[in-house]
Amino acid sequence: MPEPNEALLVDFLSWLAGGERPYGDVMEAWRTSCPRLTVWEDALEAGWIERRRGAFVALSDQGRTWLAKRQVRAA
Repeated sequence: MPEPNEALLVDFLSWLAGGERPYGDVMEAWRTSCPRLTVWEDALEAGWIERRRGAFVALSDQGRTWLAKRQVRAA
């Protein structure tokens, strides 16, 4: 059974897979105050994203692996 936020996590990580993004852009697009939509927190806690040079966010190697598994399953 997929995680409740799995579709959003796939979207978020796919968005980051195109290259690192400024932290402000990531927060503007993905941060939420809804306790049920914890995409940013879930990805950070799982190690799927990482902060680079303090001002950028990128997909980690673990995130690429997780995303690749979901994309194969969806195909």
